[in-house]
Amino acid sequence: MSDQKRLFLVDAYALIFRGYYAFIKNPRINSKGEDTSAIMGFMNSLLDVIKRERPDHLAVCFDKGGSADRVEMFEAYKANRDETPEGIKTAVPYIYEILKAMHIPIMVKEGFEADDVIGTLAKKAEKEGYKTYMVTPDKDFAQLVSENIFMYRPVFGGGYETWGIPEVKAKFEVNDPLQVIDYLGMMGDASDNIPGLPGVGPKTAKKFLAAYGSMEGLLANTHELKGKMKEKVEANGELGLLSKKLATIMLDVPVEFDAKDFEMSEPDIPKVTEIFQDLEFRRLIDNFLKTFSSETSTTQPTVAKTENNKPKVTPKEAENAGAGQFSLFGASPSGSATTQTTNEFTRKTIENTSHFYQSVAPGMATTLFVKNLLNQTSVCFDTETTGLNPLTAELVGIAFSWEAGKGFYVPFPEKKEDAQKLIDILRPFFENEQIEKIGQNLKYDIKVLAKYNVEVKGKLFDTMLAHYLINADMRHNMDVLAETYLNYTPVSITELIGKKGKNQLSMRDVPVDKQTEYAVEDADITLQLKQHFTAELGEANTQKLFDDIEVPLLRVLAAMELEGINLDKAFLNSLSADLETDITNLKAKIFEVAGEEFNIASPKQLGIILFEKLNLVDKPKKTKTGQYKTGEDILSALAKEHEIIRNILEYRGLAKLKSTYVDALPLQVEEATNRVHTDYMQTVAATGRLSSNNPNLQNIPIRTERGRQVRKAFIPRNDDYTLLAADYSQIELRIIAALSQEETMIEAFKNGEDIHASTASKVFGVPISEVTRAQRSNAKTVNFGIIYGVSAFGLSNQTDLSRGEAKELIDTYYETYPKLKAYMSEQVDFARDHGYVKTVLDRRRYLKDINSRNAVVRGAAERNAVNAPIQGSAADIIKIAMINIYNKLSLGNFKTKMLLQVHDELVFDVYKPELEEMKALIKTEMENAFVMDVPLDVEVGVGRDWLEAH
Repeated sequence: MSDQKRLFLVDAYALIFRGYYAFIKNPRINSKGEDTSAIMGFMNSLLDVIKRERPDHLAVCFDKGGSADRVEMFEAYKANRDETPEGIKTAVPYIYEILKAMHIPIMVKEGFEADDVIGTLAKKAEKEGYKTYMVTPDKDFAQLVSENIFMYRPVFGGGYETWGIPEVKAKFEVNDPLQVIDYLGMMGDASDNIPGLPGVGPKTAKKFLAAYGSMEGLLANTHELKGKMKEKVEANGELGLLSKKLATIMLDVPVEFDAKDFEMSEPDIPKVTEIFQDLEFRRLIDNFLKTFSSETSTTQPTVAKTENNKPKVTPKEAENAGAGQFSLFGASPSGSATTQTTNEFTRKTIENTSHFYQSVAPGMATTLFVKNLLNQTSVCFDTETTGLNPLTAELVGIAFSWEAGKGFYVPFPEKKEDAQKLIDILRPFFENEQIEKIGQNLKYDIKVLAKYNVEVKGKLFDTMLAHYLINADMRHNMDVLAETYLNYTPVSITELIGKKGKNQLSMRDVPVDKQTEYAVEDADITLQLKQHFTAELGEANTQKLFDDIEVPLLRVLAAMELEGINLDKAFLNSLSADLETDITNLKAKIFEVAGEEFNIASPKQLGIILFEKLNLVDKPKKTKTGQYKTGEDILSALAKEHEIIRNILEYRGLAKLKSTYVDALPLQVEEATNRVHTDYMQTVAATGRLSSNNPNLQNIPIRTERGRQVRKAFIPRNDDYTLLAADYSQIELRIIAALSQEETMIEAFKNGEDIHASTASKVFGVPISEVTRAQRSNAKTVNFGIIYGVSAFGLSNQTDLSRGEAKELIDTYYETYPKLKAYMSEQVDFARDHGYVKTVLDRRRYLKDINSRNAVVRGAAERNAVNAPIQGSAADIIKIAMINIYNKLSLGNFKTKMLLQVHDELVFDVYKPELEEMKALIKTEMENAFVMDVPLDVEVGVGRDWLEAH
């Protein structure tokens, strides 16, 4: 590193937008419902720059009010931009507050863009001998690059790249970075609404610059051009010059570069930490403290002082400190003010919190402990095991806590017979119906204990389920909950056993004293969370849902998962061979049309074949990296017109079916039971639906013949049993008919009519007896599509209708069912007023974007406002049915077992002598699970496998 001072200028909004959209598929929502994605993304980037580069001088530059000069030149400048997302608008004031607390200068000037502020400061700093790094992904800044001014660009996937003069020359194929202005002026900029020269793209702009050097050079030599290009350039010369002006970064903004004001100085650590705590940034606090901590350095640089007496470090000292171990503000002796400040604002941990955690010795101590345990009314317990799979994991110990800050740990012997003797001593607690049992993810503990023939009886309180009902969009693991609600960071499991891999220990390898601290802490913290969530369940009006649905369902799911289902592996092996033949035949067809062999699974190779060689589309869409888009949505839109596309989509479907299910399912059979045991998750889908995992049995394709055949592999336990599948018929349509009080629909369901034929009859104005198959199919698509906010474009893609016909069909549908449309509007209005919608059982779905000014974001929230109560109500109803059926099967000591839940369907392993009784019982319980103005209807099927039963 040279002694030349370095200034880093951060393009604030570029990094804020980048951070926001990095989390767009999984936004960061805190317990207050705030979207903190943009703040987190920006701060991660800023701290990354500070850690990587250890700058001497730094400032963050913002826009304010847009560019007055450019708008005056061209009224439509940036007029095409969407409304700034709500999550970014709310983020900016927080970012200002954080930067002020970090003592980082904020550079902003009314009527100027950040580009112009950065450009002006960069040039002024250059004159004073500084190297300036412009932190931005925006290519426009390339025009400013010089011997001492660089672009510092964040790149996709992490890290940064530096653009100096050679990189800019190579990237834009110019002789001088200043020619980037001409390049941008010629081709225009869609994001800024800079028009450019019509018909001129990147390749043509580079060609013109190579020949004529500039926009002015091109316009002076239009006589050398030919055909339409000559006409376009000559006719739009003034537009080209205007575009060049619009693309030119201004260098005369009234801002000053005073080096002292830009020096890196020590942040107000307590203030920044307080803001991060308020935003619930757990890891970011650690990242921030490490970035500005003296403890990360082994070789400390000398502390210099600024005029305002804030420490700083010179580049040479930073270099001496060693990369990755840099202490930004120099040495701080143990016990100094810096160290104390850092420790004062870290979260509570086991190290700094008073607690009493004790292990229980065998013999008399265990007997006395159990006696004390049985005197409690509510106890939190947590099992420690040898692994994550409850079907194979063995008990290592169990922690108990019934008073905050205190708890006990019972270690288990390794020998199975000794472990069984110990659990039998503890059995009276677990099977005592008067003692409430508290836990985090109790389903796991229940399944582990079931292996030792112990049943967990009495009232249950699961903190994971409770938090799911309080804030479904947040994560629900204990560490996150502890940090969010208790300001406490628990000991990480990786601290005990290490990270994943061959060197990871088993919990058995951990000394008992460490097991005790770790396990009892979990029980203690879970107990404290229970006390916190009990109040919040009442405030959210979800206590009844918790007590009557989610907790009882926990037991049902545990029993289903323990039971598992039998799998015909020989059939799957046969199906795999058939699929391989189908896939080979499809590849041959695709290669024949393509005229060559290529990797169909490679988006890059596929894109070149479809859009360059076969030229299927005039203007194919591309990704940001310039690769052709070949996703499902793109290809599906082309499938009607091109057989090769249909074959590719079929190839993808079969390849996925083979790898994900046909070949994978046999590998997921448990050796001990010879059955497949899926794991049902209650806390994933915000609508209340269950999710299935390891393996996911809910996503097995059923729309294709080959997909349906996978169900044939699921069979009864033996010849004494048969499979029974019970499926709610059109439950979501019945729910929306009842909720909207749409009489026409209600009557159709009550009369047992084919609802799709009935809808077609009304919408197309023909007697129900004359409805064609195509009309019924289109009506069916609309019936289900309305629930998900289908558009004319979407309906057109799903049917043979043109977009105009699809729009007309939707309009007619709403005219036919006016109360349905009114209900949908009422749901959106309710969501706007309350911030949530709810199911028939008062399950809430919070919609943070329902009042967003961004039309796209708001539209998605509006669709959820309509869909969530319907889909969520269907989920609630089948949960009630599952609980009631499970209770009837248990009380009646039936041999029949409930095995699977797949959306609106339940699958049972029925003992043949109980078959007729089960048909009646299951149908009755499902149809009477919830009473509405529309009757629920259940179709029951029986078969030698799941396909036949369905």
